[in-house]
Amino acid sequence: MQSKLKVADRAKVPAFEVMNILDRVAQLRAAGRNVISLCAGEPNDGAPSAVSKRAAEIHAAGTPLTYTPALGIRDLREAIAGHYKRWYNIEVSADNVAVTTGSSGAFMLTFLSAFNAGDKVALARPGYPAYANILRTLGIDVIELDAGQESRYQPTVELLEAAWREHGRLDGLMLASPANPTGTMVSGGELEELAGWCKERGVRLISDEIYHGIDYPEPGSEVRRSVSAWELDTDTVVISSFSKYWGMTGWRLGWALVPDDMLSTVDALAGNVALCPPAPAQYAALTAFTEDSYAEAEARVAEFARTRAAVLDSMGRLGWGESAPADGAFYLYADLGDQLGSHENAAAYCAALLEAEGVAIVPGNDFDHVNGQHHVRLSFAAGFDAVTEAIERIVRFQGNA
Repeated sequence: MQSKLKVADRAKVPAFEVMNILDRVAQLRAAGRNVISLCAGEPNDGAPSAVSKRAAEIHAAGTPLTYTPALGIRDLREAIAGHYKRWYNIEVSADNVAVTTGSSGAFMLTFLSAFNAGDKVALARPGYPAYANILRTLGIDVIELDAGQESRYQPTVELLEAAWREHGRLDGLMLASPANPTGTMVSGGELEELAGWCKERGVRLISDEIYHGIDYPEPGSEVRRSVSAWELDTDTVVISSFSKYWGMTGWRLGWALVPDDMLSTVDALAGNVALCPPAPAQYAALTAFTEDSYAEAEARVAEFARTRAAVLDSMGRLGWGESAPADGAFYLYADLGDQLGSHENAAAYCAALLEAEGVAIVPGNDFDHVNGQHHVRLSFAAGFDAVTEAIERIVRFQGNA
């Protein structure tokens, strides 16, 4: 008799509920249903036109798309370094830029390089579930910081100090600003405080900045840009991507700013894990840094702002409870409040809404396994028309529930 084969326990992570919902959306659309999907964090316009045009030219020319250097082609690394000069007025050496297979590849390389099995990494809850799932598969202990409304769903030094007292030494802090699912941000002063605490304690700060460029100024203010952790400390790992601001999700291209002490390790791992990032995406992405591409991206951000305003203006009609401030990115994270009604939890509410009205949003348990049962995340990346129509359907659904 054949012995039973095993599946690694460390690989048994929860499924990302967004992907399951997208599968159901595809089924309903295939059956002829009109479905508005507000569940994916995906701009609906795609890449800037110059990037798409350049990709077509590359393929039409029959350019040999061979392996590139493990950390990406030099021209792209230099262009990314130039982007930091443009946005943050800081000098970044192209040698410290690692181009990766999406930001997901950057997370994997960073976690492998920065931490040993058994190390402790703190992160805010609610948060993007892949952080914790990847860390746990690598045998790293995840220390969840219960970051609620009082801290605007972001880590604070007070939360970190409490975690240190309870769990002992921390080895890393995973920070996202703007954050998924809440859209909240830390201010420059708050980031400086967190970076200083990490520096003093010998804690590696990893800053997820993939939503930079998609943030909204206070009324009357012209200041919009996020603050990069590399403005404060180059021992930090900064992770970013072409997926959100430039709308290039399926191109699978991201990057990391890698501190000097981690460079050789990241380079060696990158060559072993993925060989190199996607070659055609790299060559085409050079045109993401042209004036025309920046202008297209800025126009998209203006549309996000318009859609965000419509969502916030509709909160009274929706009748939901407490929501996150939505400083940046393109999400609204809210407690359903009394609108949960007879539904057992947010997952049941979202499933019923999708079947009844053809609107897909995500239950909060994807992002917070403790307090997320009554929360939902609505993405307004789908655009003004889709989102405003979806709101009408949600109001109708709740009135009929």
